[in-house]
Amino acid sequence: MKCKGFLFDLDGTLVDSLTVVERAWSNWGRRRGIETEEILAFIHGKQAITSLRHFMQGASAEEVQQEFLALERLEAEDTDGIVALPGALSLLATLDELEIPWAIVTSGSVPVASARHGATGLPEPHAFVTAERVERGKPEPDAYLLGAHLLGLEPEECVVVEDAAAGILSGLAAGCHVVAVNAPADAPRLNEVDMALTSLEELIVHRDPDGTVNVHRKH
Repeated sequence: MKCKGFLFDLDGTLVDSLTVVERAWSNWGRRRGIETEEILAFIHGKQAITSLRHFMQGASAEEVQQEFLALERLEAEDTDGIVALPGALSLLATLDELEIPWAIVTSGSVPVASARHGATGLPEPHAFVTAERVERGKPEPDAYLLGAHLLGLEPEECVVVEDAAAGILSGLAAGCHVVAVNAPADAPRLNEVDMALTSLEELIVHRDPDGTVNVHRKH
């Protein structure tokens, strides 16, 4: 694969926040009498407001917003156990060293994404796309299209790195190259991604003397 920039999902791709996410949503579901398995099967990779609207059908927009703000505050304050995933820090350091632009494109809101990014010691991205910046969240292409635009690149010049089914669909819809990392085996259109990895440690990036950026898998 050749590219000019990278667009990374945050949760499950660069940072391990699974325990925090599942703790917050499981507690929320218990209060509303919703099975934990049902919630966890739906939420990953999607904006929180999308999940709340799904599980609170019939509720007023105001009630959904109140639940969202409470959940957002809870998730932003709970960073216990959040760490960078294997290979994340070294990969981002390599991109910075090679002067390859990269962005974080997350379904999380500013408070939640900022807290998790800060808790792991990840370097600063060239651009940070959060839920507030797009009208339609993943699996729609908007977030990744914006990420490419903010890097000054065309979507086809970018590699999307994703773990969640919704994010993989978003990257494909945007027309980007897509690398799936530890993605669910039953994720739709997984056969269409450029590369499927179990860890970021398998991803190799180098720049040729002519400036071409090559991406391949460690053998």
